[in-house]
Amino acid sequence: MPDSPLHQRLAQQLAQRDADSTRRRLTQPAAGLVDFSSNDYLGLSRHAALQAAIQQAATEAAGSTGSRLLTGNSAAAEALEAHLAQFHRAEAALLFNSGYAANMGFFSAVPRRGDTILYDEASHASVKDGIRSSFATAWSFRHNDLADLERRLARATGAVFVAVEALYSMDGDMAPLPDLANFCREQGLYLVVDEAHSNGIYGPNGEGLVVALGLGADVFARILTFGKALGSQGAAVAGPAILRDYLLNFSRPFIYTTALPPLTISGLTAAYQVLPQLAAERKQLFALSEHLKTTLNQVPGLHVPSGSHIIHPVFFLDKPGPEVVRRIASAAQQAGFDVRPIVSPTVPVGTERLRLIVHSHNTEAEIDGLAVVLRTALQFVYQI
Repeated sequence: MPDSPLHQRLAQQLAQRDADSTRRRLTQPAAGLVDFSSNDYLGLSRHAALQAAIQQAATEAAGSTGSRLLTGNSAAAEALEAHLAQFHRAEAALLFNSGYAANMGFFSAVPRRGDTILYDEASHASVKDGIRSSFATAWSFRHNDLADLERRLARATGAVFVAVEALYSMDGDMAPLPDLANFCREQGLYLVVDEAHSNGIYGPNGEGLVVALGLGADVFARILTFGKALGSQGAAVAGPAILRDYLLNFSRPFIYTTALPPLTISGLTAAYQVLPQLAAERKQLFALSEHLKTTLNQVPGLHVPSGSHIIHPVFFLDKPGPEVVRRIASAAQQAGFDVRPIVSPTVPVGTERLRLIVHSHNTEAEIDGLAVVLRTALQFVYQI
């Protein structure tokens, strides 16, 4: 019905996105590009051990056949959850189908009417959507600002949950977890940490930032996502055993979802067996991350914050707007580098940027080559 009021409304909203240069479209990256965009930090999605485990599982059932509470449970899934709990030094863990589902599953179920959720304004959309599904009262506090968090706390009632990310997905900076943990412990608050981008990277064996900082006892729940450094899909909520049992009974995204397939369970099991062996890759990742910041900050017109880790927002000093950012990203892609623009509404208007992600399989020469391409692209764009 192309002439219906609804059709016209949808078309108008898409046209506005076109006018703002913010319309999203699916694209397929060209083969052979140097990866500065994916979340596959350690290259585990292509690791031989994961591929072998998945190929072995492919000889069995293709799908899980149902939800975990019906026909979708397995000894392999429960063994993986037991290993996750031990590896991440938690009492228990419960699998979810994605990090988005895990955040939705936690925040829509655990905080109840009369409770309060205080969340960092830079939190991921999945956290915010989960909060919207809760009957709890919620307020955001300024990014990494404990003073603002304390001001918000004055209005809180009931059980109070503080939601943060260990490593933020757009700015690449870290939450001040030791200070947050001390504050929450002193005030009797429940700290919830999303470790989507820190899981597998920090800690002696890749256990995450909470373990690396020795804060496990001060964190009520961790969201551990597997679609980043683990090179797979799915997620888990790790925390007290009673939290696992509660989510199993009350979390709708867990109860009413077909379980992860055997292929994924096998791949994740293999990934967690490999993680402790990747100390050299993690060291290389951190070294390349520093090299990228140093190199790109020498390019006139670019700025990479000193506090970014692995994920690096590349800002333009004159705030050029989404169209210019897209053109510079396109120039980098044409030169052989998979670089993506990040524009509104994913980030606030005026903070458009390139988002560069470093991997253990990148090289200093690739970073240096990208810097040359970006320098040339900037000169070309601003001469037009």
